[in-house]
Amino acid sequence: MQKFTLDDLVDLTRTYAGESEEGALDGDIVDVLFTHLGYDSVALMEVLSQIKHQYGIDLSDDSVDALRTPRAVIEKVNAVISSQGDNRKKVSS
Repeated sequence: MQKFTLDDLVDLTRTYAGESEEGALDGDIVDVLFTHLGYDSVALMEVLSQIKHQYGIDLSDDSVDALRTPRAVIEKVNAVISSQGDNRKKVSS
C-alpha cells in the first residue's frame, strides 16, 4: 500500500467532517492543531473511523489527544502501514 498523505487526510476530513468555517485545510497545515483548523474531537473521531473503514487501520486505541495535528495522524497511519508491510491493501468502499 502506498503511503497515507496529507492530501488523503484532507480529502477524508472534508468528506466526512465537513469544511470548517475557516476553510483552513489549504496551505501548510501539517503541524497545525485540528482545533485551530476548526475541527473538534468528534470530527477527528469520524475521520479516524473512515481511516479504519477505508484502509483497515484502527487507530481507536490511540487517544485523540495524541493525534492533535495532521502530521500526527499521517505518521501514525504510515507507521501501521510500514509495520504491516505491503500485504495490506486499501479496502474498497
